[in-house]
Amino acid sequence: MIAAAALVVASAWATYVVTRPPDDPGGTLPYTLVEVTEGQVGASVQMNTIAKWAPTPLGANRASGVITTVDVTSGAKVAQGEKLYSVDLRPVFVAEGAVPSFRDVGSGLTGDDVKQVQQMLADLGFYDGPVVGESGAGTAAAIRAWQRSNGVEATGIVESRSLIFVPSLPARVSLDSAVVHVGATLVGGEQVLSGISDSPTFTVPVTDAQATNMPVGTRVEISGPDNADWVGYVSAQTRDDASGVVTATLTGRDGNGICGTQCERVPVTGETALNSTIVTVEATQGLVVPSAALVSGADGTIAVVDETGLRLPVKMVTSARGMSVIDGVTAGTRVRVPGDVRP
Repeated sequence: MIAAAALVVASAWATYVVTRPPDDPGGTLPYTLVEVTEGQVGASVQMNTIAKWAPTPLGANRASGVITTVDVTSGAKVAQGEKLYSVDLRPVFVAEGAVPSFRDVGSGLTGDDVKQVQQMLADLGFYDGPVVGESGAGTAAAIRAWQRSNGVEATGIVESRSLIFVPSLPARVSLDSAVVHVGATLVGGEQVLSGISDSPTFTVPVTDAQATNMPVGTRVEISGPDNADWVGYVSAQTRDDASGVVTATLTGRDGNGICGTQCERVPVTGETALNSTIVTVEATQGLVVPSAALVSGADGTIAVVDETGLRLPVKMVTSARGMSVIDGVTAGTRVRVPGDVRP
C-alpha cells in the first residue's frame, strides 16, 4: 500500500516536471537587461556559384588563308548576314540554312543553298524577288549590292568561303579561340563555330548539411564578371550518390535567365567560379532582441520578461544567428536575458 502511494506521488512529480513552463529569466537565475531596439535580422553564407556554357558544333570554315580580323566575341548573339571574321581581308558571314556552304552561288543555279542565299539577301533588304532556289539576274544584282555594302568586290557571285550556314538565327555563338584568332592560318574544313544556349547554367555544389539550408526558392546574390550583380533562386537539388555532392541548380526570377543581356561576360570555355551570397534567412526589419530572451509557455505562447518580472506576450517574426525580430512590445522596453547574453 505504501509502495503504491509512493509510485503515485513519483508519477505526479514527473508529470509536473515535464509539463510545467520553463522558469522565467531572472526568476532565480542571474540575468542581464537588454533594451528592445529597431534593427534587422537575417543570415547568409558565402559560397561559389559555378557558371558554365554548353556549346554544340554549329558550322565549319571554308576559307583558307590568314585570319586578319575577328569580329564577334564568344557568347555574342549573331543575326542573319553578320560578319564573323576575315581571312586575307575577305569577310566571312553567318547565314541561316540547313545546307552547308559547298559551292559558289551566282546566276543560273538552283538548289536549297541558292534559296538560303536568296533568303539572306531578302532579310537584309537587298532582294525582293521570289525565294524559290532559282537564281537569275535579280539574284546576281542583289548579291552585287550586298557585296558593295560590305566593301568587297561586286562580282555577283557569293563564294562558298564567305558564308557559314547555321540552322537558325539569331543565335548565341562561340568561335573556337584556339583556331580563330588574328594571325592564325586556316586551310578550310575547320570546325570553328559552336552554338550555345541563351544563358549559361548556374549551379552551387554543396554538402548534404548545406543543402538543408538551401531549399527551393532560396535567393542567391551572384557577383558576376566586370562588377555585374545577378540574382538567382534555387530551383532544384540533385545528389550524386558516388561523391555525396548535392548540386543546387539556380534560375532567375520566375524561371527566367540570370545574366540577361550580360551573359557575354561569362567565359565560354570551362567553368567560371563566381563569388556568391546564399541568403539562408531573408533580412527582416523590426524590433530585435536576443533569442535567449524569449520564453515559451506550456500552451506554446511566446513571451519576454520585462525588468519588473512581468511576462509580455510577443510574436516571433524571424530568427537568425541568436537574434529575433518580435512584435508585441515597444522599442526601448528592457527585457531579461539569462546569464550575460548581450546583442
